[in-house]
Amino acid sequence: MPIHALSRHLTRTVATIAFLAPMFVTTAQAGELELETAALAGLDAPAVLPDQPLVESGDVRAPALDRPALNRPSLNQIASLTLPAALRVTPLDFDIQAVQAPDARPALLQARLSGAEQSALGQSALDGPIRPITLDEAAMEPAWANHVPRASATHRSFGSQIGSIKTELLILAAYFSAQSGKKLFRETTDFHFKSEGWFGKNTTNLGADKMLHAFDTYLIAEILHMRLHKNTHASEGDAVTAAAMASTLMALNEISDGIEPDSGYSLEDVAMNTVGAMFSVLRNTVPGMREKVSFKIEIVPNDDIYSYRGKKHYEQQRYMLSLKGRGFDALDNTPLRFLDLQLGYYASDFLNEDRAAGIVPKQHVFLGVGLNLGEILFGRKKTTSFSKGADLALDYLQLPYTSLRVDQRGDISY
Repeated sequence: MPIHALSRHLTRTVATIAFLAPMFVTTAQAGELELETAALAGLDAPAVLPDQPLVESGDVRAPALDRPALNRPSLNQIASLTLPAALRVTPLDFDIQAVQAPDARPALLQARLSGAEQSALGQSALDGPIRPITLDEAAMEPAWANHVPRASATHRSFGSQIGSIKTELLILAAYFSAQSGKKLFRETTDFHFKSEGWFGKNTTNLGADKMLHAFDTYLIAEILHMRLHKNTHASEGDAVTAAAMASTLMALNEISDGIEPDSGYSLEDVAMNTVGAMFSVLRNTVPGMREKVSFKIEIVPNDDIYSYRGKKHYEQQRYMLSLKGRGFDALDNTPLRFLDLQLGYYASDFLNEDRAAGIVPKQHVFLGVGLNLGEILFGRKKTTSFSKGADLALDYLQLPYTSLRVDQRGDISY
């Protein structure tokens, strides 16, 4: 059974992320920069970009470093509790933009690639033998997919990670309880299951409600992962924990449908919940995927501008996977960074009055090109809380009339 109120409020939640995102984004990036600064301060490495001018601020110089040679810890060593005494940690009063600059960052990371001096580090109490980081690791930018290995993490167990988001889970549980509790004041029946089908023309909403289940669970998992990533200091497994809790909350909420006379507990809904949650796991564990792929919802205005419930509510919705041009380095300096390639689905002509008039319901599987408004409006310089938050919100919401699409019948829409 569709959860109309959840859809309405979660759509608003996307906009709310605009004001909360800086708390998630800046903290995670600052933590990674602090670890890099600790590793790089005091190292002696040749400049790998000799044609670039030196950038100096505080105790960090980029791209060239001229420090006395000291032991160089790996990322695991830095994250462990047994930092070598010789490691000198500098104050975090350096120029962050200089450290994050595309030209400076590879040079800074290159200084950590030599394994010769790391042999003196011995073993970490938590990790065992220390190894030098690899080129692949060095190339990784700070991202939600970067996690501290479980052996060195501050929150290693599933239970400890859940404990770090107790408040968030309580808020979500209270919200679901309030929404589902209203059904107890209407006519109910014994708990039962009901098969609602998938995307066929003979189904109630041609699968639009199933796509909403996937998106709602995905969005909850994303929000929980943002909180977990911050609260657990990027401990490995936080993406799976977030997905598991989002799926659990949605599955429990489905119980309220199981006591409604005209509905029932739908295993199809639960399956789509799982699909949405698993996509969140992929986005937050596969390096670079979050930067390249988004799962978005679009709400197209109708005669009522916005319908809060019912079939008209579902008919307004467009769902899409967006391949983001700005996520590819090769497109950085081209106009293609402002565009997304879309693959999506929506349904139309399935309202009761449409069926009564003999209109055949239609499924639309479309390919399209959409504007990446986050990149257009804010680009690479997201310096304010509003710009960071709005850019994050637009990673989940495609504004209407900003895309051009063609479906499997050749019909064009926008």
